[in-house]
Amino acid sequence: MSRITLGNKKEILQKDFFKSLLVEFICTFLYEFVGVGATMAAETLDGSSLANLFFVGMAHALVVAVMVSSSLHISGGHINPAVTLSLAVGGHCTVLRSFLYWVDQLLASTLACYSLRYMTGGRRIPINQLASGVGCMQGLLMEHILTFSLLFTVYATMVDPKRGVLDGSGPLLTGLLVGANIFAGGAFSGASMNPARSFGPALASGDWTNHWIYWLGPLTGGGLAGFVYENFFMPRIPQISIPYDEESGQFYIAN
Repeated sequence: MSRITLGNKKEILQKDFFKSLLVEFICTFLYEFVGVGATMAAETLDGSSLANLFFVGMAHALVVAVMVSSSLHISGGHINPAVTLSLAVGGHCTVLRSFLYWVDQLLASTLACYSLRYMTGGRRIPINQLASGVGCMQGLLMEHILTFSLLFTVYATMVDPKRGVLDGSGPLLTGLLVGANIFAGGAFSGASMNPARSFGPALASGDWTNHWIYWLGPLTGGGLAGFVYENFFMPRIPQISIPYDEESGQFYIAN
């Protein structure tokens, strides 16, 4: 069984901890800026609904792959509270670090959305919302399943120490999965899979319609994926090699 580690003040005092928070903020900001910006561009430019969906999905796929690659070796490449929670459930991230990452991610998302609103002359920031005919429970289940698939991929390609030929390809595969999920669910629930991705637009636009779905769905889906993969598919590693040191407070994705 996986263990959840609380963490301690020694972790915060480590010299690399601030670097982790900084790069997580930067990469989450850039992810949100590109993702929301692409959605705004799709609404502004002429094009069919299918072309717009493809455009938005590809933008998210590319920016996720690049931002996770850019921050993986420093912060773990989370850029998503659902990823952070899932790794905490799997025992790969302390509760203390998870909380500070959440604050980081939400602040970055907010700043990105307000920046976009300013740079586009006050244009409306589009929120994630349910399509006509899609009920709250249906949207919740959609976000739950999409995020489960996202975190299952993260575990299989970046966390599992026996990922084999997949080693090094995790960020790209994760980005492709995000794009594919947007193709599948974007027209129904918005395919957020990321509470931070939904939080910034909701705050900047002042529209919180069904916002709870974009927290509950991703967090339960991501948490479940972490629990399932960790306890059913992860190789049993001796206690001495668990990638968390109590003294230094260091975590990280298993190598």
